Amino acid sequence: MNRCSREVSIVNELGLHARAAAKVAEIAGGAKSSVWILKNDQKVDAKSVIDILTLGCGKEAMITIQIERESDENILDDIVRLVESGFGE
Repeated sequence: MNRCSREVSIVNELGLHARAAAKVAEIAGGAKSSVWILKNDQKVDAKSVIDILTLGCGKEAMITIQIERESDENILDDIVRLVESGFGE
């Protein structure tokens, strides 16, 4: 498994909406390097709520969380856990 990226499925009913995007951006903001979210052919800055929302991720959408440096692996793990938990909702 690539330690710098992970694919996850959006599990909550409302998808990756504004409140959930804000939680992702808050975690990503703690990274020392870039954090991205990829969906299909789009790649956006995970530190930007607006960028995340442009992906239009509904329930069951598959996204990839990607970090630039392995030193931010804890950030990757935290975002993956957040997504897999349905953003705590």
